[in-house]
Amino acid sequence: MDRLPAMIAATLAATLLATVLPLAAHAQPTYPTKPIRLIVGNTAGGTPDTLARMIGPRLSEAFGQPVIIENRPGASGVLAANLVAKATPDGYTLLAVAPGFAVTAALQPNLPYDSIKDFAGVTSIGFSTNALIVAPSLGVKSARDFIAYGLARPGKILFGSAGAGSVTHLNAERFRLAAGIKAVHVGFRGQPEFIIEIVAGRVHYGVAGLGPALPLIKDGRLLLLAVNPTRTPLFPDVPAIAEVLSGVGRDGSQMWLAPAGTPRTILQQLSREVARIVNLPDVKERLQAISFHVAPSTPEETDRLLRTDVATFNKLVMDAGLRFK
Repeated sequence: MDRLPAMIAATLAATLLATVLPLAAHAQPTYPTKPIRLIVGNTAGGTPDTLARMIGPRLSEAFGQPVIIENRPGASGVLAANLVAKATPDGYTLLAVAPGFAVTAALQPNLPYDSIKDFAGVTSIGFSTNALIVAPSLGVKSARDFIAYGLARPGKILFGSAGAGSVTHLNAERFRLAAGIKAVHVGFRGQPEFIIEIVAGRVHYGVAGLGPALPLIKDGRLLLLAVNPTRTPLFPDVPAIAEVLSGVGRDGSQMWLAPAGTPRTILQQLSREVARIVNLPDVKERLQAISFHVAPSTPEETDRLLRTDVATFNKLVMDAGLRFK
């Protein structure tokens, strides 16, 4: 009589074992199990690259796998974005983007990818402080002085940027439109080049990243008239552009994206870890030193933020009469 329960128990155990073993054999290992590629569509030294090199080593330490940063500049970031859009959506290929990603989406309707549908948000890192700069020799003392100077010289004001369609171009156009100034755009190869042209007095103004302009502002070769989006502790007496002009919003976001279809659990894992890293005291201190606003987000928030950035720059492109084919 005692043998029957024992036989039933043995049969149940064998059945359970037969069920569990195949499941274990097909179970997915914990992410990540191999190196992660972080593609940066900008040259070394730019803000996306700087952020990647701050965060990447800490992410590697946390995950126990290398985070390989690959700079793939070219075609306004389109080459890098297209590479990631077509990558396997498994969390091992990510894209670090600057606001230029949204600008390109607004300016170029025939991209080889869909800027919204082909990507999944990982996290926002935050956004930079921008600077409205002129040469001290121009003779103005404030943003309001400069607006009056520009209004009195319609069509005779030159503004510089890092090239047609760059974020610096769009940000300077945004200021021009809000101020009602009629000015002529002059594009240069990059931010350092147009900043030097402002110092030399050959270009009247520009809206540059505060970080690249900082050394020249500190030594008095550039005059900082206003910052965007908010006042910075580095120059507490300098107003935000929004205090002088209405309708001037902040720049787009620095964010990380993944190919569409990447598992949500992996996106969430990456997002949580990046948020932890950017809030570490030493990392946060380094970011604040260049007046970078730390603002990590969830994957869902990042998706919404990307759509908002693209819509914002779409409107700005329409208002400024810009569109590339």
